[in-house]
Amino acid sequence: MYVCGMTVYDLCHLGHARSMVAFDVVQRWLKASGYRVTYVRNITDIDDKIIKRSVENGETVRALTDRMVEALHQDADALGIERPSFEPRAMDYVPEMLAMIGALENKGLAYRASHGDVNYAVRKFSGYGKLSGKSLDELQAGERVAVDEGKHDPMDFVLWKSAKATEPDEVKWASPFGAGRPGWHIECSAMSCELLGESFDIHGGGADLQFPHHENEIAQSEGAFDKPMAQVWMHNGFINVDNEKMSKSLGNFFTIRDVLQEFDAETIRFFVVRSHYRSPLNYSDVHLNDARGALKRLYTALHAVPPAAVAIDWTHPMAARFQAAMNEDFGTPEAVAVLFELAGEVNRSQSAQTSGLLKALGGVLGLLQESPQTFLQAGAALDEVAIEAQIAARSSAKAAKNFAEADRIRQELAALGVVLKDSSTGTTWERA
Repeated sequence: MYVCGMTVYDLCHLGHARSMVAFDVVQRWLKASGYRVTYVRNITDIDDKIIKRSVENGETVRALTDRMVEALHQDADALGIERPSFEPRAMDYVPEMLAMIGALENKGLAYRASHGDVNYAVRKFSGYGKLSGKSLDELQAGERVAVDEGKHDPMDFVLWKSAKATEPDEVKWASPFGAGRPGWHIECSAMSCELLGESFDIHGGGADLQFPHHENEIAQSEGAFDKPMAQVWMHNGFINVDNEKMSKSLGNFFTIRDVLQEFDAETIRFFVVRSHYRSPLNYSDVHLNDARGALKRLYTALHAVPPAAVAIDWTHPMAARFQAAMNEDFGTPEAVAVLFELAGEVNRSQSAQTSGLLKALGGVLGLLQESPQTFLQAGAALDEVAIEAQIAARSSAKAAKNFAEADRIRQELAALGVVLKDSSTGTTWERA
């Protein structure tokens, strides 16, 4: 399995967390199902944004990317994401990229532009558009590529960017095409081929990568090797804020570290896991508080009945339902529903074996492995801070005469089992 990873010029945000958690669950389930999994998640450390940021910071590209990769690992480790089998960095695979570009040129699928770039001739690859399901004419709609950019067609994309004589200090490599650096798309084609072969099982990434990135990867890899690049393509959905995609360009993004200051890592993971990987996921403190409360119910059952150490018996009715859910396109919402049914059964039966099955199935999703007592004690103070923050927000809304917002906050807290009591001296709360 190859999954497109991060472009490491800044800290990871929740959108990155969504992708990392989604494909961590995929590889965990494949392993639990008896498959031997080679999981490759790349790091893009050659990119215009990286170069721009390194110049702004007054540091080398390598210093910037090393620092950001270390931060990525810290964030991923906090979220319980297992390290991939391989984590290739683009800078280490430039020779493989050059070899693939050469193969494409030899087959007439790449050409050298007048200003030195090497471009892919999209219309010469008959399968272009098959992943996104659109014709070339549909995909070209809205393209604004000037003729003087040296492209034969506006849809053509760059494989090798020629170094500019006016920028003697830019990052570049020597090549048969002249000094320069690779385009973004060729990086993933070269790394996946080198580590997994010319054709492999699963290729994944965010939904925003389906076009043009993954479409271009297919054109490059299948154009070079005349065989399917991947048997299955998987794309995780976006995280939205107020129904808009979380992104740096919109300024509505939250880094993983921002959210970890307010919520524990397992709550964030559970917030992601309980939604299907392909579905959009709406971020808000209310949704994370709800996730925290739901996770507490599972840990409360484990705390009440200490789990026995059990191997999962997939013939057990609950385990079989969990398995069926995960086998149906990694259906984590249904699998999580089984966990709650098991928690209810633990509370009724007081069975250590059932509690053990709950913990074991949770572990398949990377959940419920902490000491229940530790989790529940840590969450008490965190919940109080979150509740007080909501009460303060409600007071501000009332002072601004925004009574609809104040009522909304009261109702949301009530849904979480928190009852507010207003008096002349202020607002107090208690759990229902």
